[in-house]
Amino acid sequence: MKVSALIALAIPSLLAGCASGPSAEEQAAMAADARKASGALIQKLGGELKAALNEKGPEAAISVCKERAPQVAADVSKQSGFDVKRVSPRNRNPAGVPDAWEAGAQAGLEKRMAAGEKPETLDTWQIVSTPTGKQFRYAKALPVAQVCLTCHGDPAAIPDGVKARLAAEYPLDKATGYSLGMVRGIVSVKRAL
Repeated sequence: MKVSALIALAIPSLLAGCASGPSAEEQAAMAADARKASGALIQKLGGELKAALNEKGPEAAISVCKERAPQVAADVSKQSGFDVKRVSPRNRNPAGVPDAWEAGAQAGLEKRMAAGEKPETLDTWQIVSTPTGKQFRYAKALPVAQVCLTCHGDPAAIPDGVKARLAAEYPLDKATGYSLGMVRGIVSVKRAL
């Protein structure tokens, strides 16, 4: 058989291998990197929220979520090479509406938590096909902590000053009525492959 015939036979196999996507090991490595990116977002934003709460009170913390959260997410995205953001079906920020994959991922994480899994272990990832190509998608649950309840808890228990600030900053707010431990949203991480 001629070399050109061997090459012609080998090319489809090579292309098929490329089209199948990352190996299990490569996916696990991407998931580890996505965990680091989501952890960086949670740690940085959580630190800024706690500082604002301690220094200026809950009304000031609202501006951290509105102004700093998108900047922190953009910084983490740039540093990690992923697109990193927070989303929730009951969003406060209009930019935080989940896409279909994110909504499904959150629903799956909520089911796992209802089955007894610890909130800190709740994450998932998948390779998905899109019209523009394959993507690596990752979701990390954002469980409601005690500190979250001041702005995200039972509307009757939210202080009047916080309610007024939320109404002014987020007139279409859907992010209240949570209780301790619920999944409020996810950190969504994605990268085109």
